[in-house]
Amino acid sequence: MNPEPEIRRLLDVMPASGRMATKLVSKPEQRWVIDAPFPMPWMRDRPIYINFDLWSRLPRTQRDLLILRTVSWLGAVKWFQPNLNFGLVAAGVVGTGIELFQQDFVGVALASALSAIAATQIWRNNHSTSLELDADERALQVAQRRGYSETDAAGYLLSAIESVAQFEKRPLSFIELLRGQSLRAIAGLSAIGIPEELRRD
Repeated sequence: MNPEPEIRRLLDVMPASGRMATKLVSKPEQRWVIDAPFPMPWMRDRPIYINFDLWSRLPRTQRDLLILRTVSWLGAVKWFQPNLNFGLVAAGVVGTGIELFQQDFVGVALASALSAIAATQIWRNNHSTSLELDADERALQVAQRRGYSETDAAGYLLSAIESVAQFEKRPLSFIELLRGQSLRAIAGLSAIGIPEELRRD
């Protein structure tokens, strides 16, 4: 597959926010069909690497849903969201600076610990099952604006997850199995969805 026309087509499929925040890059040497590094707060661009040799084996419908899901996941990762954890990190950083200036090393340790705990919670939230499932649901919403029905889009994304694992010669991960069960329920292929306690993990 020639990457350039497909990249242009994918940019048209993506929402405007995705086109501004991400960059599609051909990476034929990677063993993954599509890969997006976890976006750290200092990263300006959010690249999405695609092995177009493997990508071309997927039907167009699956490719559409995979790119929408990847963009939705990248957009869901929030580091500087105004919430309690971010406030605690900021307070801990400021407190650490003040305590260092005053040479109060017990205060430095406490303020640093506060920042570390809050930062760990932000990290966990950005790696949660809930974020993964929400990214799937956001991708389905965008797909509906591109002419797909919700049930069809869920079925295509489910098939894409399974096809990608097959092309990459690996078993489905635990989170992919959970996502698959959620998508089966949305597609009307299963009456059983994801229990709320698993969604909150």
